[in-house]
Amino acid sequence: MERNPYTVIKMLSGLERLVERALMSDQPYYPGLEGVVAGETSISTIEEGLRYRGYSIEELAESSTFPEVAYLLLHGELPNQEFLADFRAILDDTGELPAPVANLLTDIPLHASAMDVLRTGISAVAHFDPQPDETGREADIARATRLLAWIPQLIATRYRVSRGLEPIEADADLGFAANLLYQITGRQPTALEERAMDVSLILYAEHEFNASTFTARVVTSTESDLYSAISAAVGALKGPLHGGANERVMQVLDEVGSPENAEDWIRNALANKQRIMGFGHRVYKMGDPRAVILKDYCRQLAERRGDLSLERTADTIEVIVGEEKELRPNLDWPSARLYHYLGLDVELYTPLFVASRVAGWAAHVIEQSENNRLIRPRSRYIGPDDRPFVALDERG
Repeated sequence: MERNPYTVIKMLSGLERLVERALMSDQPYYPGLEGVVAGETSISTIEEGLRYRGYSIEELAESSTFPEVAYLLLHGELPNQEFLADFRAILDDTGELPAPVANLLTDIPLHASAMDVLRTGISAVAHFDPQPDETGREADIARATRLLAWIPQLIATRYRVSRGLEPIEADADLGFAANLLYQITGRQPTALEERAMDVSLILYAEHEFNASTFTARVVTSTESDLYSAISAAVGALKGPLHGGANERVMQVLDEVGSPENAEDWIRNALANKQRIMGFGHRVYKMGDPRAVILKDYCRQLAERRGDLSLERTADTIEVIVGEEKELRPNLDWPSARLYHYLGLDVELYTPLFVASRVAGWAAHVIEQSENNRLIRPRSRYIGPDDRPFVALDERG
């Protein structure tokens, strides 16, 4: 019997789909890609503790500064004095935001969230790239360095104009962390405040294939540009299950109110199966080493203020969550208190994450570009079987 060629093609296609579905059904499925190795990187590892380019986070937090760590992530090695001085000079010489971008930050409606404005600002500064047609490692390092200088200004400028305050120019005599605080608050930080901010930036700078970093790598794998990848990463970081978690932590602490309320509050929350932000980690089963480091700075800042009530509240919650759920704090838990002690409003917490993590994101963009393959995973189809098309006038 002679068959219509289109019928044969359809039969073969259907057979191919059945074979493919059978093969796919045998493939293991890991919700959230948990435990799946999706690529290789030489930037950081979280096996046996967090390390950036081979250096332990404990040593970096104790002995380095954020500009050193940013240089390490972007260039692959710690800078010597000359290279660090040159890197800092580039950050200082990047200058103020382009005037149209600064005006845009003023014109965006006040109801827009700080993260939305920051994402828009990063896209906007891309139009003022002095080397838009240059590609490759060195061009992207230069772009990343400019973003390191501009993102604090985007954050500070928007924050101040949204409150009817004049933006503040950076002070050439201040370091990166000190200027970040100064341009937001208008007050020069103490040595302890500067160091606490600096360490928080170091701790947030990089963390392997987290959601926002993987987003940046996916965008880069399409051979898109660094600004697009960073803007997409900001969008991923905005979510409360990722970067927005530290904002939710402060809301919890505000709701608890006092150390005396802490035990009853947390036990009721756990009994009602309420998720407590700032605890647990997809990877760190024995506790986040970054949280341990930052907790010490929280206590120092609280002692300097002469008020340990927030630390007592946090300690009570930590103990009970550990006993009842066997969960330990992650970095978001102490960082919320740290930024509170530094006089920063909650809406700034996640944008400050961006000011740090842009160094790690950019390092991953560069690494992906240099050994690229389009990231295109498969899905397991669970929808209806093959159905014949019904003409519009025949549908019930």
